Amino acid sequence: MKIARHAKIVDIINRYEIETQEELAERLNQEGFRVTQATVSRDIRELKLTKIAINGGRQKYAVMQANGNGMNEKYLRVLKDGFASMDMAQNILVVKTVSGMAMAVAAALDAMHWPEIAGCIAGDDTIMCAIRSVDDTLLVMDKIRKIVGTEHK
Repeated sequence: MKIARHAKIVDIINRYEIETQEELAERLNQEGFRVTQATVSRDIRELKLTKIAINGGRQKYAVMQANGNGMNEKYLRVLKDGFASMDMAQNILVVKTVSGMAMAVAAALDAMHWPEIAGCIAGDDTIMCAIRSVDDTLLVMDKIRKIVGTEHK
């Protein structure tokens, strides 16, 4: 539940200009996560979120990238914990996840900024990734295998 909540927090702060912990808690509650402001405060600390300046002197929460290639450990953990299997159909990669984790895993894949991935669409337990070519699909599958371990296909 914590991993899914963390992934949802990242998704929310990427979609909305969230200025306060209270706003974030309200959005999480709207998304079905029952949280208190104290929980949100802990999550912000664990995710190492920071505030950045936006228009008009306002601020919003943002993810501090650990390094330039987007391989933040939180995203890697979400991918590892949520991944079930994958299969390709030409340049479309279909990723199966643990029930309820597709959006979190898709957000993690998008956050990695791999040039081969044009974009991801997620349901409850399935993600469709549009990959730029068949060869790139094979490269992405190999990258995912390396992250989640070779026991997954």
